[in-house]
Amino acid sequence: MKFHVLTLFPDMVMQGLMTSITGRAVQQKKIDIDAVNIRDYTQDKHGRVDDYPYGGGAGMLMQAQPVYDACQSVMEKIPQNKKKRVIYVTPQGIPFTQAKARELAAQDELLLLCGHYEGIDERVLEEVVTDYISIGDYVLTGGELAAMVIVDAVARLVPGVLGNEQSALTESFHGELLEHPQYSRPEVWHDRKVPEILMSGHHANIEKWRREQSVIRTAKNRPDLLEKAELTEKEKKLAEEVQKEVKKSL
Repeated sequence: MKFHVLTLFPDMVMQGLMTSITGRAVQQKKIDIDAVNIRDYTQDKHGRVDDYPYGGGAGMLMQAQPVYDACQSVMEKIPQNKKKRVIYVTPQGIPFTQAKARELAAQDELLLLCGHYEGIDERVLEEVVTDYISIGDYVLTGGELAAMVIVDAVARLVPGVLGNEQSALTESFHGELLEHPQYSRPEVWHDRKVPEILMSGHHANIEKWRREQSVIRTAKNRPDLLEKAELTEKEKKLAEEVQKEVKKSL
């Protein structure tokens, strides 16, 4: 899978993504990351990519021409039969979720467009963008950090990137539930013991405990997720009991 990040700050993007799991995945050729400098495509002799917005207002706006040409330079290299999406990272987009990450992981190539200043001329967005995605209800100085979040979340779903495929199947949001508590050595730390069940060696009972803990944690911290989770009748009753206890404590 290949990621193309269209940005005014390619060094920032590459420094952030060429470390840890994503960096190792690039070295192993599981994924490819390309940071495209939008400024390289401006026709302005001074290298400008922004101008004042029509109608007035604070700040500057990224112009359509360099953004369009940068995008076209990437699209021209992608074969027609490849599955691709052009994502504009913006607070005005739909919320980015694990389900969306799985959807995007099914693509062959992703173009992530990073705005800056007051954003990007609407006309080029209408022409090239397929998806508007937000990583949260807040405003950043640019789209680079949001783009890196999306690349990281999607890349780890690409086969072979994590090394252990089971990891992606047991993490938070798999099945719309938060992940269960995790423990490591030592067995006792600050007078707190690892739950006995985890040292029992009884894998079926351990999995049952972990599932219950996921339901409990989700009911406490993210009850909104339970609406989409597939729960047994017993698990539904457990979630209801937890939520009642949470309400009593408020």
